Amino acid sequence: MSSWFGGIEVSTETVTVLPFVLLLISIAVFPLVAGHWWERNKNKGVVVGVLAAPVAVWILIHHPAHLGHSLHEYASFIVLLGSLFVISGGIVIRGNLSGTPMVNTLMLGIGAVLASLIGTTGASMLLIRPVLRANAVRQKKSHVVVFFIFLVSNIGGLLTPLGDPPLFLGFLRGVPFFWTLGLFPAWAFMVGALLLLFICIDTWSHNRDLDDPKMDLPIEAGDTTPLRVSGKLNFVWLGGVILTILLCGTFKTPTGVQEGGMILMAVLSMVTTRTEVRRENRFSWGPIVEVAVLFAGVFVTMIPALMLLNSRGAELGLTTPAQFFWGAGILSSFLDNAPTYLTFGAIASGLQGVDAANLGNLVAMPSGAMLLRAISLGAVFMGANTYIGNGPNFMVKAIAEESGLKMPSFFGYMAWSGAILIPLFAAFTYLFLS
Repeated sequence: MSSWFGGIEVSTETVTVLPFVLLLISIAVFPLVAGHWWERNKNKGVVVGVLAAPVAVWILIHHPAHLGHSLHEYASFIVLLGSLFVISGGIVIRGNLSGTPMVNTLMLGIGAVLASLIGTTGASMLLIRPVLRANAVRQKKSHVVVFFIFLVSNIGGLLTPLGDPPLFLGFLRGVPFFWTLGLFPAWAFMVGALLLLFICIDTWSHNRDLDDPKMDLPIEAGDTTPLRVSGKLNFVWLGGVILTILLCGTFKTPTGVQEGGMILMAVLSMVTTRTEVRRENRFSWGPIVEVAVLFAGVFVTMIPALMLLNSRGAELGLTTPAQFFWGAGILSSFLDNAPTYLTFGAIASGLQGVDAANLGNLVAMPSGAMLLRAISLGAVFMGANTYIGNGPNFMVKAIAEESGLKMPSFFGYMAWSGAILIPLFAAFTYLFLS
């Protein structure tokens, strides 16, 4: 369907995708041109409402099932992020964590491992505050959080279905739980390369801090007490969230059971954690509210874009693993990487002549497994390309900014990912997918 404006033919598909594009532009531009106004979540809500409401009405009229499905995914997404945000906010790691290059590299490496065990969201929420405290006396430290998003909030979660939402959806659609462990060489290459680059950049930045006359303390001068953890009971509630996801993914459960289980873990965390522990963590609801508001708009306005991709994805002409890697990856940078993963899985299933409802069929075929491998890598890796590529990205940014750290803008962050990640992805393509 199309209409004419001033002699120019404009398709309905183009019009319905426009609010999503405008929302992305708003997220990128408003912090630059109206930063103080944009800081208030109420104003973000106004922008989201103006752009998302017409799309919601249009979808409700023409494709109500799509809207209901997207809202359910959004609810699950926010409940997961919110429960992990609440639980991790009750864990305080104290002791002699000083923001030296070696300590920072070790924390990022540990985070990359934990991301596959407790999920990118869980690892990000658990470690971002200790990383920020360890680097509190550093003057130049935003790069630490940028690499944290690269490694802990995205790439580290490649090895299990618990690591990243796209892989969990693959598990729900028939991909064996341990199949992703076969992606370890790709994980090791990217994690190793990024840690090597990070320690070089952080050493240079650390040396500049030491030479800065404005520094009141040496970088190494921190808390000399042994490491200790307060709020240990929250690790039980964190395990409860993971167990809930795993059980609900393995066995068929009524709608809402998974979300109810995660909410219960968050409530138990709030009840059993002392107030002073959260106060020491500078816990507040601001970051999760910001993510909830912005992603409400993303989940609604992206529906027409995903519908367009589903209906015309075959026209993209993708045939090789490298093409699937970059295609799924680029779209995962701006669309939610979970439905993007499923869409490209459907395209790959069509090429292989198997049922798209069971992605396990692709695993059983050598050529199909190569395509699914490329899709998995693209969706997980390139979620790190933008702040909205994966849920934890924006959460980490919000927590860092709330702590007083000035983070790169939307385009500033993309400059970092473009300079560091894209060349690594190109080298990865040559070494692993050619």
